[in-house]
Amino acid sequence: MSFVSSPASGPRGRFVTIEGIDGAGKSTQVERIAARWRDAGLEVVRTREPGGTPLAERLRELVLHQPMDTLTETLLVFAARRDHLREVVEPALARGAVVLCDRFTDATFAYQGGGRGFDRAVLAQLEGWVQQGRQPDLTFWFDLAPEIAARRRAAARAPDRFESEDIAFFTAVRAGYAQRFDATPQRVARIDAEVGPEAVAAQIDAALEARGW
Repeated sequence: MSFVSSPASGPRGRFVTIEGIDGAGKSTQVERIAARWRDAGLEVVRTREPGGTPLAERLRELVLHQPMDTLTETLLVFAARRDHLREVVEPALARGAVVLCDRFTDATFAYQGGGRGFDRAVLAQLEGWVQQGRQPDLTFWFDLAPEIAARRRAAARAPDRFESEDIAFFTAVRAGYAQRFDATPQRVARIDAEVGPEAVAAQIDAALEARGW
């Protein structure tokens, strides 16, 4: 059974995801995007992946901080996603809310597929099983050179298991994002994340206005 409901089954919300390598500045913009829609009278559900439910948050802690092989890592990410979809994302969309999610499956193709080199065909199969047709309506890709992102991360916080990786890893992650988004350009708005916060916000506003949002 697909998660995706027919137009006749009730109100249809919007599913918007924010993507990019660690240090790209996503967190700075999320609340601003949410406020835009709240001011328009919409219900906005802010969430993240891995995470978003008590179970998924526990899995997130394992993924970010416990050593494991790539297959284990990938399965935990998709397990967290399944719970998140069932418990948070799908109920919110069914009642007509906007779901604003910090990362989704594009991140898995970028980090596990690009960064770790995991088989993308297996990722695609897991994507089909877990998501049952659910994809974002719009994705903002905060694109930034890995060297700049590394400097920003170093100034902001202690690194987790992913943030401790080297520039070569994040170069592969960035390439993974590019490959994923080249395949689905209709849902992706690339954001130049090297510029300042106001210029980033202007790019987001332009993308939303182009879609009538």
